[in-house]
Amino acid sequence: MLRLFTIFADIVTYNLLGLARGRHLTESVHFFIEDTTKIFFLLVTIIFFVAVVRSFFPPERTRRFLAGKNLFVAHVLSALLGVVTPFCSCSACPLFIGFVEAGIPLGVTFSFLISSPMVNEVALVLLFGLFGWGIAAIYLFTGLIVAVVAGIIIGRLNMERFVADYVWEMRMGQAEIPEMRWKDRFSYARGYVKEILGKIWLYVLGGIAVGALVHGYVPQDFLLRYAGPSNPLAVPFAVILGVPLYSNAAGVIPIVQALMSKGLPLGTTLAFMMAVTALSFPEMVILSQVLKKQLIATFVGTVSVSIIIVGYVFNFLI
Repeated sequence: MLRLFTIFADIVTYNLLGLARGRHLTESVHFFIEDTTKIFFLLVTIIFFVAVVRSFFPPERTRRFLAGKNLFVAHVLSALLGVVTPFCSCSACPLFIGFVEAGIPLGVTFSFLISSPMVNEVALVLLFGLFGWGIAAIYLFTGLIVAVVAGIIIGRLNMERFVADYVWEMRMGQAEIPEMRWKDRFSYARGYVKEILGKIWLYVLGGIAVGALVHGYVPQDFLLRYAGPSNPLAVPFAVILGVPLYSNAAGVIPIVQALMSKGLPLGTTLAFMMAVTALSFPEMVILSQVLKKQLIATFVGTVSVSIIIVGYVFNFLI
């Protein structure tokens, strides 16, 4: 079915616009048209169904579900729940406070905070649409590993003293969780699709536009020289480049697609994507309202090292 988007892009690019094959502009325009139609179709279709599932996991129920679990099991469940529960930079502080107030260990909380932006339904939808289930499954698996391992490390360091004092003093109480009918769940899903698209459509178009420029104009030799398999520091370079960037998965995946088409190894591109989505600068600024600088530095350092290791492992295996 996805082949239909290629055919549509062919018709628009070559027939309607009359662009000649083989030119840089033509390649960029074709890339932009095909990916834009494909990505938005996948987002609308799949996010709707994911939102129905998500309606069963409101934040309060998530916190109750994690409280009191075996520590390792809690890390794994926390990372898995991060994939299907709402998270964005603006909700970092209240979610963090809610988890701490519910008695969930600090490390388990970080497993959730890492997996939510890094491995979410938008990322998986786009990866499936652009690369197939194989790459999407690899990203899901490695993202969960990073979230669990980083959370365990942070938990073992006993850094609770570096959480802002007021967080420990807050008492949010136990909120009631209203039951939803299927009609309500579908209504929620429709609203959630509109909400998500309203937040990310500009990032999607921006990411596709950048990816199209990379695909059509950036010479392959340039990319391979600095981030190709011949450079032993390509993975750390990709992470350092990704950390200060601000984008979500929807915006960065089209860029990743263009980079991989130029010959960048899978591990290097995964490392870049993980750094952008899991370590965004705005998220760090917001988390600084609840975490002291020592804990933020530990969080960034632990996740960065974990991502670099993942990148090298996949470059070695694939």
